Amino acid sequence: MRIFFLILSGVLAGVFGGMGMGGGTFLIPILMIFFSVDAHAAAVVNLLAFIPTAAASLALHIKNGLVEKNGLLFIVIPALITAVGSFFLAREISSEITGRIFGVFLLILSIISFVSLLSNQKKERALNTPRKKRK
Repeated sequence: MRIFFLILSGVLAGVFGGMGMGGGTFLIPILMIFFSVDAHAAAVVNLLAFIPTAAASLALHIKNGLVEKNGLLFIVIPALITAVGSFFLAREISSEITGRIFGVFLLILSIISFVSLLSNQKKERALNTPRKKRK
């Protein structure tokens, strides 16, 4: 049964990753909470799963003309540099602290997503509300 849930977790992480939502945001907490994997090991598993899924998704998005290439290096280069620096920092921090940092990140992300959803619904209602005619 454990194998089934690991495969299901991998499939769902691939779905989220393929849609550009970050499969690791799903996979890392699942591994940590339900499979008792420490934060460092979960991050490594996520990276191993991320590389092929990101490559496949990127190839499909490029093929479909969905990748804006202007300014791409201004995102990619700082992200790569920061990722390397974060790797060395994460090696020095305990897995427990890394897990807590990730938990706070997910909490902040969920609050921002929730507020954004409420804001978008409010805007949509305002656009769909008929205006009264003035006499």
